[in-house]
Amino acid sequence: MQTVIALGIIMLFLFIGEWVSTISRAYIPSVFVTAVLFLIAYWTFASKTITQTATFTPAFISLVQAALLVHMGTLMDLKTLFRQWKSVVVALCGVAGTAILAMGGGLLLFDWKTVIASVPPLTGGIVAAFLMSNGLKAAHITSLVSFPVSMFVMHSIIGYPLTAFLLKKEGKRLLKDYRSGDAAAITGAGAEEEETKPKLLQRLPEAYKTSAFQIFIVMVMAGLALETGLLLHNAVNSSIICLVFGVIGHQLGLLESHVLEKAGVFNWFMYGLLIYIFSFLSTVTPNNLVSILIPILTMIFLGIFGMFLTSSLLAKPLGLSRPMAFASALTALFGFPADYIVTHESARNLAETPEEEAYILANTLPKMLVGGFATVSVASVIIASVFLKLL
Repeated sequence: MQTVIALGIIMLFLFIGEWVSTISRAYIPSVFVTAVLFLIAYWTFASKTITQTATFTPAFISLVQAALLVHMGTLMDLKTLFRQWKSVVVALCGVAGTAILAMGGGLLLFDWKTVIASVPPLTGGIVAAFLMSNGLKAAHITSLVSFPVSMFVMHSIIGYPLTAFLLKKEGKRLLKDYRSGDAAAITGAGAEEEETKPKLLQRLPEAYKTSAFQIFIVMVMAGLALETGLLLHNAVNSSIICLVFGVIGHQLGLLESHVLEKAGVFNWFMYGLLIYIFSFLSTVTPNNLVSILIPILTMIFLGIFGMFLTSSLLAKPLGLSRPMAFASALTALFGFPADYIVTHESARNLAETPEEEAYILANTLPKMLVGGFATVSVASVIIASVFLKLL
């Protein structure tokens, strides 16, 4: 009975977030609303273990995350992946701008340890936040243990709506080109490439491409990716390896495009990963959030302003619009899966036809995903490791 109630409460938070996003036409992202509801619930009536009671355990989530990353690889081909080097440059330079401005401005206002605890969560979302929290705990700096997680909560509240606004602005620009006919040739070329791409399993009758078969192939690719990461002694982040294996599997024809959606489990997997991320909010209390609110908001302002400056300077030289460049840099605040969800919501609420939605996503989603992986999966781990030594 407790499991059913816990799952019902969690699903209530999720669908309220989705409804608010739909009503606001994605200007208020669902992940933002759901995060706030989780935070309020933890502060009032919900158990700290509500997500595990609802069966979203760490073991299940590790499986889901690997599968979703392989799935993401089926959304782009190798050419598309390599073409996103501009987004990687913007995202990484945005991280550098955040670190420089937050460090420089922060040290004028706050003590050394407060600034050091602040910067990694600004440049790598939840991954860096928990690396820093564990490091602060190990260093017995108890007064700041909750600081990185609180930073993540606050910058998510700011970052989600800001990113949604920028993606909506970029989407409107793209739709203007699409509706004027300027994008017709690009759309046609993409469709032709998808149709002529070789498929190893093309001879297999559709009747045999069942959900179980498709999930099996995804798990095989995910297992190979994770094993490769172990063989490399985690020199390359496992998230990146899973994404690359998804791209390769798709290119070889082993994986269908949008494979987990066709298998009927994508939404459940995505919900599971989101719920696990929201469970981290259970460590944040009203008292510690209020006590550190001013330094948190100040550091967030400095960090985001650093992202804005660097992305604005690089946008034109790299051939990106300023909203798209800034949105790519902002992926450092949250990464996957929030970047995927916010991008899809923005496209879905702008487009009037499936073709328009596909065109917007083709021009925004790869940039957001690759930018997020570059910052959250790679740069954040490096930055957090370096800053831990500075405590």
